[in-house]
Amino acid sequence: MPSSPPRRLIAVMLLIPLVAALALWAFAWPAARIAPRDLPLGIAGPPAAADPLASGLERDHRGAFELHRYSDEAAARRAVESRAVYGAVVAGPEGVRLLTASAASPVVAQLLTQAVTARAPGRTPVPVVDVVPTPSADPRGGVLGASLLPLALAGIVTGAAVTVLGLRGTWAALGLTGAAAAAGVAVAALAHSWLGVLTGDWWAEAGSIGLTVLAIGAAVAGLATLIGRAGIALGSVVMVLLGNSFSGVTSAPELLPAPIGAIGQWLPPGAGGSLLRSVAYFDGSAAGTPLLTLSLWAALGLAAVLAGGRISKPAPAGDDPVAENRTATAVPVG
Repeated sequence: MPSSPPRRLIAVMLLIPLVAALALWAFAWPAARIAPRDLPLGIAGPPAAADPLASGLERDHRGAFELHRYSDEAAARRAVESRAVYGAVVAGPEGVRLLTASAASPVVAQLLTQAVTARAPGRTPVPVVDVVPTPSADPRGGVLGASLLPLALAGIVTGAAVTVLGLRGTWAALGLTGAAAAAGVAVAALAHSWLGVLTGDWWAEAGSIGLTVLAIGAAVAGLATLIGRAGIALGSVVMVLLGNSFSGVTSAPELLPAPIGAIGQWLPPGAGGSLLRSVAYFDGSAAGTPLLTLSLWAALGLAAVLAGGRISKPAPAGDDPVAENRTATAVPVG
């Protein structure tokens, strides 16, 4: 029996503030607590010059940096280019300079510049070399961060459409895969060919985008197959409210409160943002883990969809009780 209007009114009045509070917690709390936490940072140079610098950074920024030692600037540069570290401080007799990669995170590049400058005598400006810069069409790196929510929404819409349209089994899997592939091509055409904000291999970018959409869409459709259409709502909450806000794509996972940053990388939006950044700016370096994460989400979602299609086969015509009832009550003619 439907609940009375007063009860429905009370439910709405309680539900909306709860949803608003949950959304504010998911999006505003990580943003308000941004700070480096075991942020990978390289230290290069002879021990006589590098050791005091490393000790000073560890003392002044306890727990902020995870320091990696390199013998010289060339080794530190390779580490930055391979995404092993976000930047590197090179110390030598001539002074200190900083290697950054704004393409990995403009926020981190700025943070490192401030931290290293604070260690310089008299806080004099430290020479900064941007080893992997953001593209000139997106100098602040804002487009990549802004693109994650549309990709999450595209995946949710794909999974919801497959469910609502009644596609099952193989047809549902084909619909999810085809829509994701088309989304990858369309977004790559816009972001790479038109806007010029992605500068890597075109097909690798399209594949990364398509796999992100597929992982999200398959997860939503798989949940809907397992628990009904409530799975669409559950998948939407996980992918947008948690996945997008915990992704760290606008800053860095290491800047988010623990364990938020790690959780975000286990969800498709965060993994998709990391994968796209790797293929767009770093020639695929450090792409293995996010690629595996997205593939697992896509495989599990598609497996649930395919399994559900085998279980929920339509009943044969002879087993339709409505049809049997119509036959039994039909009045013979003649």
